[in-house]
Order: sequence, then structure tokens, then C-alpha cells
Amino acid sequence: MSTTEELIASAEAHSAPTYHPLPVVVATADGAWMTDVEGRRYLDLLAGYSALNFGHGNRRLIEAAKAQLERVTLTSRAFHHDRFAEFCARLAELCGMEMVLPMNTGAEAVESAVKTARKWGYRVKGVPEGMAKVVVAGNNFHGRTTTIISFSTDSEARADFGPYTPGFEIVPYGDLTAMRAAVTENTVAVLLEPIQGEAGVLVPPAGYLAGVRELTRERNVLFVADEIQSGLGRTGRTFACEHERVVPDMYVLGKALGGGVVPVSAVVSSREVLGVFRPGEHGSTFGGNPLACAVALEVIAMLRSGEYQRRATELGDHLHRELGQLAGSGRITQVRGRGLWAGIDIDPVYGTGREISEKLMDRGVLVKDTHGSTVRIAPPLVISKEDLDWGLAQLRGVLGA
Repeated sequence: MSTTEELIASAEAHSAPTYHPLPVVVATADGAWMTDVEGRRYLDLLAGYSALNFGHGNRRLIEAAKAQLERVTLTSRAFHHDRFAEFCARLAELCGMEMVLPMNTGAEAVESAVKTARKWGYRVKGVPEGMAKVVVAGNNFHGRTTTIISFSTDSEARADFGPYTPGFEIVPYGDLTAMRAAVTENTVAVLLEPIQGEAGVLVPPAGYLAGVRELTRERNVLFVADEIQSGLGRTGRTFACEHERVVPDMYVLGKALGGGVVPVSAVVSSREVLGVFRPGEHGSTFGGNPLACAVALEVIAMLRSGEYQRRATELGDHLHRELGQLAGSGRITQVRGRGLWAGIDIDPVYGTGREISEKLMDRGVLVKDTHGSTVRIAPPLVISKEDLDWGLAQLRGVLGA
């Protein structure tokens, strides 16, 4: 057996089978490229589901982490530390908000947002105790905790994990009429992904987010935007909501906030909303730790320059032009996305999304399939145009275009 085969066999023998990764074992990575244990190089067109927006081994982020590693990495929130205040202030400023609730993973941040909305509903809106409702969209992906999968429409995510948490109303994504009908006097929040990533990079109809914003204001309901994948530069703006000039009541952030170095997530909102908490009502041992704050502060500084948003816009326009031409060949039935992010539906004649991903891997390109025939492309924002074009050429080769 090769080293790759040995490591995969060992992993399968000793880890719960919750993933079905491509048969590649990464050993090192730099920028948009990864190298496996056999020395083969691969172009990364997934970027850790947008956690690696700034590339592998970004020197600014690594140096920030190294400097903090020499000082202090964890205090827990039992004590103050000297990076926390600046992190909260800078992230709130980036979002145009007032307060930050730091957590670790995206799912934790979504759970925190749900708890925040419910408490706000009871304390501020006056919803009767135990009656708070949150409206969500079908085909969503907000994480895999018990509460979150309770409002998923994905049978793989839900099956055998009940009983499910009540308090959620699911409506079709992009359907304002259904959304309006679902919002009642006991609705405390509408929770949406501005672009649905796991569903295949689904972009809602023009005006949908603005319509949701208008409806939630009208009905005194919080608009919670899950920008864990879509935010922090991916779509060419700091937040995907900006494409419709929408500012939600609450941002849910993660993935790229930790720069691919450490898990960092956060709920960011107004003082009125996040101010409903009292000490002891919510928290996290690692949330807002010194190492996380140091790395996230560097991420925020990088985003404030606008460089990465511009790259995502320019390279994204190029990506979608090239994919549009490929779609014209008939091998791709649909292309969706915004910025440096695309969902590609492959004509089943040419293979499933998994089969296309495996063929691309053989050519030195790593992507991820979803929902049968869809392949997602989301390279690090630092990728060069030349490397992106090389990756697209491999896709053409796999499809025989």
C-alpha cells in the first residue's frame, strides 16, 4: 500500500464515518496550492468552504498567530485579556453594528443567534413565553447540531436524529409570498443565507433580500443573515447582503473570520439585540480567546483594505464568463453564483458531481460535489488568474469541451 492508502485506511479504521472525502491526503499547503503525502500538487478550488478566503499559510495571519502564541492563547471568559476589546470593537465597526458575541464554529454562532432572537422576542417584543417562532428557508444549511438539523430539509442531515426541536417554520427559498404568510405576531426572526452554499450556490431572485428586509421591519422581526460562507469577501463585497444594499439586524459570521488558522465565529448586532443577555446566560470557554482574537483582528484589517473584495469581483467576473461559455457547450446545464463562488450543474451524461470531482483530482484540481450533479468552485481569493484559468482548463478537459 502507498502512504496515501495506508493513512486513509487508518483514518477509516479509527474515525467515525461522517465524511466521504476524496482519496487525497494533504501534507502541506501554500496560497491556492496543496501538496499530498506523495508530493503531488493540487490546485485548491474549495478553500475550506470559504474558511480559507485568504489562502493557505497566509503570512500575515501566520505571523499574527505566532506572535500571540508566544504571549497567551487562552484565559476563558472568566478573565479579561488584552486582545478582546479591540477584536469586538473592530468587528462591530466592520459590520456597522455595536456589539459582538464571539463563539468558535459556525454552528455555535447560528445556535447563539437563535437563542439571541428568542430572548429578544420575549424581553423586547413581548412574545408569550415558549411561543417564539423563527422562519427559515428550505434547502438551508446552517450547521449540524440537533436544533439546526431540526429545521433542515436535507434527509441525510435529519434522518435518525429526532426528536426535533420545535419553533421553526420552513418556507421555500426566494418566495416572498410564502415568507409573508409565515410571519406571525410570534415570529421573532427570519434566518437566511443570502446565498445558499451547500444547496449548490443558490442566488435568490433579485429583490428577495430587500423584500425580506422590508417585511421584517414592518412586522418587528429580526432579519438574521447567515454570512458564514458568503461573507468576508467571497462574493466581491464584505457581505453578500450588500449586493441588495441590505443591512440585516444580525450577522452570523465564521469560517474566513479565523483565516483558516483557528476556528472563530461571531454574532454581530445592535446593543438593543445583544444587550438582552446577562452574565451566565450564554458563553463559551474558547469563544473570543486571545489567539482567535489576534488572528481575527488581522483578518478584519485585511478586509478593511478592500483588496480581497476587489479580487473576488474581478476574478469572479472572469470565472463566470468562462463558465458561461462552457455552459453553452451543453455539458453544464446551469451555472450560479456571485463573485469568486460558483455552483455548476453537470449534465448527468458526463458523470455525477462526485465522479467529476474525482476526475478533476486526477488532473490536480480539488473541488467538492453536492446534491448529486452539482460541483462547487470557491478558490482562495488570493488565487492568480493564471492558476484559475489552468483549473478551468482541467474542467474543460474532464468534460471533453
